[in-house]
Amino acid sequence: MKDECLICKAPLVYLNQDELMECAICHKRELSKTRCVNGHYVCNECHTAGLDTIVGLCLKETSKDPVAIIKKMMGLPFCHMHGPEHHVMVGAALLTAYKNAGGGIVLEDALNEMINRGKKVPGGACGFWGACGAGISSGMFVSIISGSTPLANESFALSHKMTARSLTAISEIGGPRCCKRDSYLSILEAIDFVKENMGIEMDRPDIVCTHYMNNNQCIGSRCPFRKLNRTEQEQL
Repeated sequence: MKDECLICKAPLVYLNQDELMECAICHKRELSKTRCVNGHYVCNECHTAGLDTIVGLCLKETSKDPVAIIKKMMGLPFCHMHGPEHHVMVGAALLTAYKNAGGGIVLEDALNEMINRGKKVPGGACGFWGACGAGISSGMFVSIISGSTPLANESFALSHKMTARSLTAISEIGGPRCCKRDSYLSILEAIDFVKENMGIEMDRPDIVCTHYMNNNQCIGSRCPFRKLNRTEQEQL
């Protein structure tokens, strides 16, 4: 088994009902369905500590490729194989590439808004809400660039359509979770969506996963980003 618990590296378990947990890092007590097999719990705030560093990275970035941008974020110390940090990173990478491709936004303001919104989507939303946070992040991205509010018309529709497209792509692959896979799927859908609806063309790369060896739940050949080696191909 690869490392999962941030405290003891043991596997995580997901409960059917909320239990009162104490964060092993900040000692905050709150209800949650997630802990490791040894009882350790880490709250969303502690799990995403260091996430704010992406603002500096994005403001220096010149690429129009949101996949390349999110891969840089994934290489930073705060980012884990799975976790709610992806609920911010997807939208942040898209905002950065959108700006660099000619999108008319104030990037720093947009990034801070993305962090504020994305951090409110908890870990485990994919399984417990029926809506992956990476997919929701792509909808937040469109909401931010279009200025959507609950009283808006076209932008309200656009942001919902974006989320729906990402969640559809994620659902067609199925589970179990992979924050990297779902982030890539959401970004690719957003690239196409923005080109079709807003006329801004971000770069759309081919993606080959380099994280599968750290994912206990990797779905192998079912993942569109997983290129099997010869041994794996022979075992099919």
